[in-house]
Amino acid sequence: MFGKKQRRHTVVETLVGSNSKLHGDLHFRGGCHIDGVVKGNVTADPDTDSALSISDVGHVDGGVTVPYVVLNGIVKGDVFASQRVELGATARVIGNVYYNLIQMAEGAEINGKLVHQPDGQVPLLEQTHMMDAKAAASAD
Repeated sequence: MFGKKQRRHTVVETLVGSNSKLHGDLHFRGGCHIDGVVKGNVTADPDTDSALSISDVGHVDGGVTVPYVVLNGIVKGDVFASQRVELGATARVIGNVYYNLIQMAEGAEINGKLVHQPDGQVPLLEQTHMMDAKAAASAD
C-alpha cells in the first residue's frame, strides 16, 4: 500500500463479450476481461504483470492462473494469483484460492481453501499445468 507501487496491466487487450462462449483454454498476455463464459482454463505467464477481470456476469468453468485477478463473477476451479486477487461482493469461487495478497469484499464466497503463497510462489502442480499450456501454445 505505502512505498511500493502496484504494477498491474490495466489495458484490456483480450475481451470475451457477454454474448460469447469460449470452449477451450485461454492463454493471454496483458489485460483480459471476461463478461461471457469460458469453459476451460484461463492462464497468463506468472512473470508478467498480466491481469484478469471477470465481471459479475462472467463465468469461468476451469482453473485460473494469472498474476492479478479481479473477480466479481463465478469461477468453478482453482484460482492461482501469484501477485494479488481481489474478490468483489458478487464473487463466487468453487475451488481453492492460492494467493500472495488478497482483498475480499463482504458477500464474496469461496467454497474451498484459502492458501497463502508468499512472494508469488506457484505450486509445483500448477507449474506443470503452465508448462503444458506453453508447449501447446508454441505448437500452434
